Amino acid sequence: MVGKGHKPDVANATQLLYDLCKSNKLRKATRVMEMMVKSGNIPDAASYTFLVNHLCKRGNVGHAMQLVEKMEEYGYPTSTVTYNSLVRGLCICGNLNKSLQFIERLMKKGLVPNAYTYSILLEAAYKERGVDEARRLLDDVIAKGGKPNLVSYNVILTGLCNEGRVEEAMQLFRELPKKGFNFNPNVVSYNILLRSLCYEGRWEEANELLAEMVGDERAPSIVTYNILIGSLATHGRTDQALEVLDELFRDGQFNPNAASFNPILARLCKERKVDAVVKCLDQMAYRNCSPNEGTYNAIAVLCEEGMVQEAFAIIQSLRSKQDSSIHDFYRNVVSSLCRKGNTYPAFQFLYEMTLCGFTPDSYTYSSLIRGLCLEKMLGPAMDMFRVMEENGYKPDVDNYNALVLGLCKCRRTELSLEVFEMMIEKGYMPNETTYTILVEGIIHEDEKELAEEVLKELHLRRVVSRNTVERLTMQHDLEDILTVIV
Repeated sequence: MVGKGHKPDVANATQLLYDLCKSNKLRKATRVMEMMVKSGNIPDAASYTFLVNHLCKRGNVGHAMQLVEKMEEYGYPTSTVTYNSLVRGLCICGNLNKSLQFIERLMKKGLVPNAYTYSILLEAAYKERGVDEARRLLDDVIAKGGKPNLVSYNVILTGLCNEGRVEEAMQLFRELPKKGFNFNPNVVSYNILLRSLCYEGRWEEANELLAEMVGDERAPSIVTYNILIGSLATHGRTDQALEVLDELFRDGQFNPNAASFNPILARLCKERKVDAVVKCLDQMAYRNCSPNEGTYNAIAVLCEEGMVQEAFAIIQSLRSKQDSSIHDFYRNVVSSLCRKGNTYPAFQFLYEMTLCGFTPDSYTYSSLIRGLCLEKMLGPAMDMFRVMEENGYKPDVDNYNALVLGLCKCRRTELSLEVFEMMIEKGYMPNETTYTILVEGIIHEDEKELAEEVLKELHLRRVVSRNTVERLTMQHDLEDILTVIV
């Protein structure tokens, strides 16, 4: 259409851009944006920012910056919101220095960073270099005339508490209203401090802080009460934690969820109080709180205490209250445990499940393989295939892909290549997912040039589609791929 001189309809082109972004076809979305601009149509600021933000979220900061430069060449103004997406993208990639240099360059162009910009930078500085570096950056921002907001100070409070410097955090917290910008702590500020005080067992100070939490901006939230419940349970004060829960239900202002009950369940399991666990689960059911992954992982604590049969009996009682089939429920429990690093209890439960007639399927085995890799038990993960065959189950490509992915995530791409060879020797045909995992594994080993060569070859052999090549090229800045294979 554009080639024949037609101008794209802005509404339709914008919708296409959104749909392409949601389908992760970012190269095509970028092309749509470029065609709109070249034809003389001006895309709205929201769609432009949406595309830049989507590119950055997918790790394509380089392409996002190129897009911004092109748009500026066309005379399209870029807002602080768009630049903030780039700053966040750079920070996520661990490039704090580049982010700071980028901000300096923008300020020379006359663009004024906003409070959100500073919050992004402060969070990155804290995570990358510690809270002292973040505080120095905040002082520097203020000295240069920047105006941070309360979120910026909450980042510093979080950093101090995470580094165990609660007294300094309390001092900063009390000084906030006296700061030049006249900040009043909000519920987030209180929750940050409350969490540290509670988990350190400083109950008197925590109660004093809780008593201050009145008013629209600092009224306690369900997060506040979950912090209190979780810390009480951690310290073995389950009776008090349950009292807090009862009070919440009586008050009716909040609806406690599974996250409110799970810390109590975990502590009761740690104390081997099976009857109390059952009673707590009954209360959950009575309050219409459905169990979640955290519930299964809390019950798995009983396995650590040598009470596997009791734990499984509880799991069975939960199954009787579910609408799903026995097969779907059991495999969901196994996968939930494996995702949270509780693979050993998952195997213990699996043994009991098989006695009840459950037959593990491909998904269940893949969950176990991923769980073992997550816990860095790579040898047992590779041995799983022998165990599967000994039990009469023939592994499939998805099982091999789970192992290849797990090994690549552990930066053991050389082992994943051995598994790849083993697949072929055993007569299994790798699929596009297998090849994609391997290419990304090579990239994460900082062998980008090798990954480019492998990807080219895979595309030429028609085992990796053009869409996958476009996604990997955009996501990992493999700039030469498409020009060579077109």
